[in-house]
Amino acid sequence: MSRALALVDGNSFYCSCERVFDPKIATRPVIVLSNNDGCAVARTAEAKALGIGMGEPYFKIRELCEQNKVAVFSSNYTLYGDMSARLNAIYREWAPEVEIYSIDESFLDFTTIPERDRLAYGRDLRATVRQWTGIPTCVGIGPTKTLAKLANHIAKKNDDLGGVCDLTDPAVRDRWLPKIEVGEVWGIGGASERKLLQLGIETVGDLRDMPARSARQLMTVVGEKTVLELRGISCMELEELPPQRKGCAVTRSFGKPVKTLDAMLEAVSAYATRAGEKLRRHGLETSHMVVFMHTSRFNQRDPSHSASKTIHLAESSADTLDLIDAAKRGARAVFREGFAYAKAGIIMDDLIVAGSGSRPLFDAHDREKSAALMTALDAINGKYGRGALVPAAAGIKRREWQTKFDRRSPRYTTRLEALPTALSGWTTGAENSMV
Repeated sequence: MSRALALVDGNSFYCSCERVFDPKIATRPVIVLSNNDGCAVARTAEAKALGIGMGEPYFKIRELCEQNKVAVFSSNYTLYGDMSARLNAIYREWAPEVEIYSIDESFLDFTTIPERDRLAYGRDLRATVRQWTGIPTCVGIGPTKTLAKLANHIAKKNDDLGGVCDLTDPAVRDRWLPKIEVGEVWGIGGASERKLLQLGIETVGDLRDMPARSARQLMTVVGEKTVLELRGISCMELEELPPQRKGCAVTRSFGKPVKTLDAMLEAVSAYATRAGEKLRRHGLETSHMVVFMHTSRFNQRDPSHSASKTIHLAESSADTLDLIDAAKRGARAVFREGFAYAKAGIIMDDLIVAGSGSRPLFDAHDREKSAALMTALDAINGKYGRGALVPAAAGIKRREWQTKFDRRSPRYTTRLEALPTALSGWTTGAENSMV
């Protein structure tokens, strides 16, 4: 039986999550903004039709949104993450292997599904996901990941396909690939696209027929694998378990510029607290941390400053208190009075498995006590919600520097108090959806 992979993608995923819990915006244009309500990072088809581009700054399109009754939301990552988990729970009932590629995309193994039944199976999966979660999806099927991704693109762009496209048949690929611009191929960025166009390679069909060795010379081994995948030769396997993280970063733009050292120390302490949660969840530790901060690149009135500092820990750790200490040392080293900082963050590279790092000869650190404290901290926050218990250094109430989410909808699926009430003339309380 020939190999078949399916890429299932949530359509305008962030916007679709908002629509699930707010029926009033089911037919209205919807956009979701980035941190600090800065730029449009998700748009429905109706919003795209108005000319709202990806990454468009909100202040430039505010009037357009008001005139066209666009529903505008702040990012609600808790909601989106939980809805993503629900989608993948469904996928695992429909496929023996599932690889979560991103928050809204997953690869499924359809190999055991007879070729004649795959389109119907994909449509049934779409219908089930829509009925159980309210999220619209498209399904792309192919013998390789690259072709499955391309099939998903075709399914999205051609309404007559019913949201499912199957490219496992070479004859079907021969019909579609010459019709699609080469820049639509997964992994072909702007620089590679320009090189290919200069050589007269304009369509996906042209790229597929390009000599693999030439593709390698032009775009490294990635280009060669892409050509082979377009020919139906698999070069990328499903990864049911995500690869170990090599790095971890927590960075934020401030809601208001930070001008004092005390505020900066509180901010980086909060970031270190979040970083510790991430490291422990993945069973990792770090031995060094880069702390950075910079002023706004768009503010020409005030003086500018950008700096970073690498801080080495005495031993590798995922203890929040150790990370806060390192973050504060780094912040003190680079902070300068007289500047209005717009963003700061911490970055940790070369992560290692917890407990595998070398320890000092004379170790005064009580690791058992530290582990017990962190376990208790994570358990409390897991039960009562992130931020229920935090070190005092990270702040005990909302500060002006914290990222803005002025239009964020309720966290419907993870907080009991945010559950919508079913009444006549049902409303969700998502007042922020109105411009």
